[in-house]
Amino acid sequence: MQDQKLKTQTCVVISRSGNKSIKVTIDRRVKDPKYGKYVKRRTKLAVHDEHNQASVGDFVEITPCRPYSKTKSWRLIKVVEKASQIESLDSR
Repeated sequence: MQDQKLKTQTCVVISRSGNKSIKVTIDRRVKDPKYGKYVKRRTKLAVHDEHNQASVGDFVEITPCRPYSKTKSWRLIKVVEKASQIESLDSR
């Protein structure tokens, strides 16, 4: 059996949607076919987070997998970068 490279995506966590679940967004820029202007496009995905290690604002690496539910068919590989803490709450 051949070892296939996993297709991974780096994205940002936008919400924690229950136990072992997160929502992420993948931002990309595509060129408009008629006018040639670059337009932002966004994809929102439901991701399986087995150990509840990601929080809102983190950069994470995900990979496709078998379907865990109706909408979850991606799983978390690792947290690439943790979100910085909000300092405005401490200054009050």
